[in-house]
Amino acid sequence: MSRKDRGSATLWGVALMGLLMAAALAVAMVGSARVARHRVYDAADLSALAAAELALVDPEGACARAASLAKENGVELSGCTITGAVADVRTTLTITLPGLGPRTLTGRSRAGPSEMGLRTPP
Repeated sequence: MSRKDRGSATLWGVALMGLLMAAALAVAMVGSARVARHRVYDAADLSALAAAELALVDPEGACARAASLAKENGVELSGCTITGAVADVRTTLTITLPGLGPRTLTGRSRAGPSEMGLRTPP
């Protein structure tokens, strides 16, 4: 082994560890963003179902219930519209990703009665 090659494996090892740590950080960031995205959409779905349940009985209270349920799921209700028996709900969640800063995720969901029961067979 040549004297000028001594210690080069240490440098290659450090470079490889840095590359692996960067890859692990990227995977963790993508995973965190995906979990947050599922969270905001799931909260929108649940909030829309809760609002649709009260849409005909208590239209004013329907959006209040949706906001309460969204808050319980860790997101904010950014919009709620009741049209007849259909609830249209929007939720938001702000996350902070290292190196990218804060990002706001939005979810939207609609819920209401099924139209299938009203159709007549051909």
